Amino acid sequence: MKNEQKKITYLVHAAMIAAVYVVLTYVFAPFSFGEIQVRISEALTILPVFTPAAVPGLFVGCIIGNILGGSILPDIVFGSLATLIGACGTYLLRNKTRYLAPVPPIVANALIVPFVLYYGYGVALPIPFMMATVGLGEVLSCGVLGLIVYQVLAKYRHVIFRPAVNQ
Repeated sequence: MKNEQKKITYLVHAAMIAAVYVVLTYVFAPFSFGEIQVRISEALTILPVFTPAAVPGLFVGCIIGNILGGSILPDIVFGSLATLIGACGTYLLRNKTRYLAPVPPIVANALIVPFVLYYGYGVALPIPFMMATVGLGEVLSCGVLGLIVYQVLAKYRHVIFRPAVNQ
């Protein structure tokens, strides 16, 4: 019974994180897409520090957010994979300093998304320039907002994430 309860808790955490990611992406759609973007929902990529359920939750949330945002298939696939890679990296760094946790999503998105913009959408800006703009947006969302989310949730981690931590 206890194992079933852990599985259900894990699925509920993942689903809630996916839902919040989708809502934030959709609500802040004017800033969430394009060659200069600050995807507010990417602040949630700090959550794998607290629960492994955040990894699939962020991935599914990004897929759904990209679909609802009208993204093309390469963006849905590769943009979501960038978020998945970043979330996995954050999970692997969960026991390191909190300041390293936002680095994997920043790097993954800064390296992958510009190629989607250039080859998928035909954005005629140089890829290195878009790496800088997407990277800056990720620094703002993952680095600044993500660390604010971390500070707030760290105070309540024993209440919010207790059942799914260290699974």
